[in-house]
Amino acid sequence: MSITETMIDIPAEHARNVFGQYDVYIKKIERTLNVTVIVRDSVMKLIGDARNVEKAKGVFESLLELSGKGEVISEQNVNYALSLSFDDKPSSIVTLTEDMICHTINGKPIKPKTLGQKSYVDQIRNKMIVFGIGPAGTGKTYLAMAMAITAFKNNEVNRIILTRPAIEAGEKLGFLPGDLQSKIDPYLRPLYDALYEIMGAEAYLRNMEKGLIEVAPLAYMRGRTLDNAFIVLDEAQNTTPAQMKMFLTRGGFGSKVIITGDLSQKDLPSGQSSGLDVALKVVKNIDDIGISMLSNKDVVRHPLVQKIVKAYDDYEQRNQRVSRMKKRKGVDK
Repeated sequence: MSITETMIDIPAEHARNVFGQYDVYIKKIERTLNVTVIVRDSVMKLIGDARNVEKAKGVFESLLELSGKGEVISEQNVNYALSLSFDDKPSSIVTLTEDMICHTINGKPIKPKTLGQKSYVDQIRNKMIVFGIGPAGTGKTYLAMAMAITAFKNNEVNRIILTRPAIEAGEKLGFLPGDLQSKIDPYLRPLYDALYEIMGAEAYLRNMEKGLIEVAPLAYMRGRTLDNAFIVLDEAQNTTPAQMKMFLTRGGFGSKVIITGDLSQKDLPSGQSSGLDVALKVVKNIDDIGISMLSNKDVVRHPLVQKIVKAYDDYEQRNQRVSRMKKRKGVDK
């Protein structure tokens, strides 16, 4: 192993942003890439194995370029730049800042934060039907909602229709009080939350009263043909094959259809096939249908969520290997 060192100029106005509070980002990069970082005034020295030093240099240069574009560097930015460095493309993170979707009601910009999310957003722009598949925290639903609201505001569609199957998540909730809307609202709450954050409660209520925005359970979609609409089906892993077929045939002229789901979080009765599983096999070769597979690398919630998702993935893969080995032993006998 050859030890090498290299120097990077870090302008003083970007140092705090790139280094993090109490140099927390520097320490993370040192630990992850096994390099030593020494900072003197506006000059940074990187010491370590030549390969690792090159990766660390790419990470710091990417973060510096992000800071130069006015981005506030977060731990998620650092984690993602590090993960990209192992694929020798940390600079790819900079291109993500150029793709602005819209702003929340509080002025916060909404943009893809990973290359997987960028591919997902591009497919939504270019395809009539898009499947967004991935674990919790990858932004599947939130980005679809942002794209729907943007299309609505730009008069690309006349209305937004948001739906999800009303199925209990592994527990019996009993009889809910109130009228029909009150009974189904708890199942649709995540969609309302995203609408309020991006559009604002007042704008949502105003457009809902006009019938321009509709949030409804999947059962309400049967028998309808939806023209000039942006339609989002959330939690699609909990549909049956018949429900999914029904939904996929609702789209009309000028419509955009997004289906999001997490194949690892099915709440269907034991033995029931998921409509999402079946649909992915049936439509995978149809033109103008996009399939975006997000992974734990695309998780943009708290870093601990990314670790939990990866831990579950590893656990399930180990169980699958053990099951295959047991089956093979059974066949050999």
